[in-house]
Amino acid sequence: MKRDNLSILVIGQGGREHALVWKLKASPRVSRVYAAPGNPGMHGLAECVPIPVNDVHQLTHFALGHHVDLAVIGPEAPLALGLSDELMRLGIPVFGPTKAAASIETSKVWAKQFMSRHRIPTADYSIFTDVDAARRYVRVHGAPVVVKADGLAAGKGVVVAHTQDEAEQAVDTVSHLAEGGEIIVEDCLVGREASFLVITDGMSAVPLISAKDHKRAKDGDRGPNTGGMGAIVPAPLFDASLQARILEEIVMPAIRGLSAEGRRYVGVLYAGLMLTSQGPMALEFNARFGDPETQAILPMMESDLVDLLEAAVEGTCSSMTINWRDGACVCVVAASSGYPENPQLGKEIHIDADRAQKDGVLIFHAGTRLDGEKLMASEGRVLNLVSTGGSVEEAASGAYQGLSHVSFDGMWFRNDIGS
Repeated sequence: MKRDNLSILVIGQGGREHALVWKLKASPRVSRVYAAPGNPGMHGLAECVPIPVNDVHQLTHFALGHHVDLAVIGPEAPLALGLSDELMRLGIPVFGPTKAAASIETSKVWAKQFMSRHRIPTADYSIFTDVDAARRYVRVHGAPVVVKADGLAAGKGVVVAHTQDEAEQAVDTVSHLAEGGEIIVEDCLVGREASFLVITDGMSAVPLISAKDHKRAKDGDRGPNTGGMGAIVPAPLFDASLQARILEEIVMPAIRGLSAEGRRYVGVLYAGLMLTSQGPMALEFNARFGDPETQAILPMMESDLVDLLEAAVEGTCSSMTINWRDGACVCVVAASSGYPENPQLGKEIHIDADRAQKDGVLIFHAGTRLDGEKLMASEGRVLNLVSTGGSVEEAASGAYQGLSHVSFDGMWFRNDIGS
C-alpha cells in the first residue's frame, strides 16, 4: 500500500528543479517539499533551505534530521560527488544514480568506451592524452569533427568544429578543461537531434514523452552552444516505431550494460540522440533530467510523478505506464545579455505573475535570487516561459506571449523555438 503525507527533498536550484518541485507538490501524496538550495520561484511550493548542491554532508544530515521520505537529485555535480551513495548508506530512498552509474555522464571517455563495449550505436571516435597527437589526427581526419573534454567541464567541454582551424583550436580549448588530460575527437553526425528520457530501476524503463532541445544561442541553430535556449515536446517526427527502436538499440543496452558491470542505474537516463539516415545514434548520455526539456515534459504529464519515482526506487518500473495530455508544450528561455560567453548578471527582474497566470503561462525560475525584496538575475539563463497547446505552433505562441509579462535589462531569447 502506498504511503501518503510524504516529505520530499529536491536538490538543485535551476529551472529543472523548479519544474520538479511544481509537479511533485501537485501530488496528493505529498505533504511537504524541501528544496536545497532552491530559488525564489519555488517559494510557496517548497521550503527552501540554504545548502549548496555540492555539500554532501549537510544535505545528508538535513535529509536524515527531517525524516525525508525521498530525495530527488536534479543536477549532475552532486551525483559525481556520490550524494546518492551516501543517502542510500543512511537508509534514505533516493532517485538518482550512484557515483559509479553516473559515470555514463561524468566521464565522456568512459561513456564512449562503454558504448563500444555494449554495441550502442554512436559516432566513431579516438581518445588522446597528447594534444599534439590530437592536432595531427584532426589534420589528417579533416573537419567537421566534435571535440570533447573528459569530465563535466562545467558544461563547456564540447565543441563542434566545422573547419580545420576550428578543430585545431577546439583541441587546444578543451585540453585545458579535460579531467586527467583526456580528450575525444569524434566524427560529426548529421541528422535531427532529439532528447529521449526514461525512468529506470536498473532493469526496465518507463519512457517519457520525446523532446527537442535547442542548444545553439542564435536563431536557425547558429552560434555557440548553450545550456539550452528552449525545448519543444513532443520532438518532431518522433513516432512509436522510432521510440521502440531507440529503446531496443540504445536505451535498454545501456541499462543492461550498466547492471552487468555492477553499476545498476536508478533514476532518469537521458539519451541525447542524432537521428541519422542510418538510424538513431547516441551523442551522449546524461544521468539526470534534462534542462530545459524537463520544463516542457512535466506539464504534459497527467500521471503522478511521485508514483513513477517511487517505482524506480522500489524496482517496480515494469508495472508502470504514464498518461500524457494531448497536444504540445514549448519552453522558451529568457537569458542575460552576453550569455553564454559573458553573461551580465545582477539586473532587476520584473514579472507580471497575474497576467501570466491568466494567459496559462508557467514561469520557471532558472537563475534568480532575492536582494531584499528585489528579484535579480543570478545566472546566464534566467527564466523559462512555458505554455501548452493543441499544437507546437499554439504552444509556442503562448510561450512567446508569456515573454511580454517578464522583463529585465538586456533580456534576450531565441525567436524560433517551435517554429
